[in-house]
Amino acid sequence: MDAKTFDYVIVGGGSAGCILADRLSESGRFRVLLLEAGSADKSMWLRMPLGFAKLFYHPKYNWRYQSAPQRELAGQRVYTPRGKVLGGSGAINAMIYVRGQREDFDDWAAQGNPGWGWDDVLPWFKRVESHHAGDSEWHSGSGKIHITRDPVHPICESFFEACNALGHRANDDFNGARLEGYGVYDINTRNGQRDSSCTAYLHPAMKRSNLDVQTDALVERVLFDRNRKATGVDVLIKGRRQNFAARREVILCAGAVETPKLLQCSGVGDAALLARHQIPVVHHLPAVGQNLQDHLCASYYYRANRPTVNDEVRHLPQQARAMFQYLFKRKGIFATTVKAGGFLRTSVEEKAPNVQLYFNPLSYVLPESGGMPRVEPYSGYTIFFAPCRPTSRGSITLTSADIQAPPHIDPNYLSTEHDQAEAIAGSKLVRNLAATASLKRVTAEEVRPAAAVSDDASMLQFFREQSGSIYHLCGSCAMGSDTERSVVNSQLQVHGMTNLRVVDASVFPNITSGNINAPTMMVAEKAAHMILESAAA
Repeated sequence: MDAKTFDYVIVGGGSAGCILADRLSESGRFRVLLLEAGSADKSMWLRMPLGFAKLFYHPKYNWRYQSAPQRELAGQRVYTPRGKVLGGSGAINAMIYVRGQREDFDDWAAQGNPGWGWDDVLPWFKRVESHHAGDSEWHSGSGKIHITRDPVHPICESFFEACNALGHRANDDFNGARLEGYGVYDINTRNGQRDSSCTAYLHPAMKRSNLDVQTDALVERVLFDRNRKATGVDVLIKGRRQNFAARREVILCAGAVETPKLLQCSGVGDAALLARHQIPVVHHLPAVGQNLQDHLCASYYYRANRPTVNDEVRHLPQQARAMFQYLFKRKGIFATTVKAGGFLRTSVEEKAPNVQLYFNPLSYVLPESGGMPRVEPYSGYTIFFAPCRPTSRGSITLTSADIQAPPHIDPNYLSTEHDQAEAIAGSKLVRNLAATASLKRVTAEEVRPAAAVSDDASMLQFFREQSGSIYHLCGSCAMGSDTERSVVNSQLQVHGMTNLRVVDASVFPNITSGNINAPTMMVAEKAAHMILESAAA
């Protein structure tokens, strides 16, 4: 076989791409190429759980995108970090491991996607994980990603008591029989270090002779023959253009932002958009880049009357001690992330939990641009919330035929009455929690927004001005049967094309009710099985 010809060419070494590279190469039958536009994952900050704070604006490991000005968010441009490194956004995220709820996936199946209901996807979730609870109806103890749970800070108990006082139920496993309730989040760590699909799947697989991994490799376009069959890719590697051929399939795993942009630059997308950029149309597929979804959150800041994590990391000597503890024991504040929270209903009329809460025993401010988050100079905690299933839909569109030009990212946040109502309902829920005796007992004052927010109108305005993304972009190459409104079929094959699939969060028909890294890895495991089944047919 020619040195530049492979059975499978995978574009994007993120959460999904790393899993596919492992699974498609493990039999030894197929030659696999993984192309990642970012760098190798060699920094210690990529291993350290709290290192995500250092990576939040890191130019080497993060694309650092900004959204278009958002009309319903007081015109603000929302920061949109994306991983630019092996492991993708799963290498720089906060590692909260949440599958979502049954209804999320049953909705996927209902949108013309047989085989994607909850009962269908549960085995693939289990295949991903080596869960701290071991083998059970809901979990596996033999998967590749280690799922752990750390003890929580004592002040988190006051949050749990507050939830209970409002009639909400405790949940000792958000990834078990039900999502609803309050409790402690699972995280994907192993021995005090991040356990991403890159560390758990790709690194062991890189020892195989039939797997090639190329970093600093920006794919400029997918190549097609006259019959709309994907035949390979053109790639820019450290300034030098090369092309690689795919005997079986080209698989796009570049994520919810880059995958639709690459399709458009390759001539697959809305014909009118492509014509504006003088890109020859290979296939008119209007849904490419449409249906973009994300979770939007807002934070309430509180001054505590007792020590919180702020007191452990506020000063340089404390930070040095914490770093020493991490480097030599893999323990302490640097070995952890946000732990407490829940999925609650804002009213009894809601059929399912509609708001996700995060309780952070730390109070900090994200910088406007660059640098590390700034810890507040007092004992503090934060409660932030995000509606689980927003109905606003946006788009990803190219801005130039040049793949290196940043895309136009327009999530169209808060554009529906449903989402605006949930912004108010979530704010009321936070305020109701803060008003319980258990939280009042540990609280000196609400620092922000405080008196500036007192009614529905001011709650909505606060959300418009202060909310931000939780970085769960998905849906921009949605799975479905309607070729006008979706991009891939239930086998993740691009409509109207052959030998071309999409396997990443862009295929979500609707956003799941929580953090999306676990569902993305599930999609990759299921897709690998489908691809290998197809090869065996």
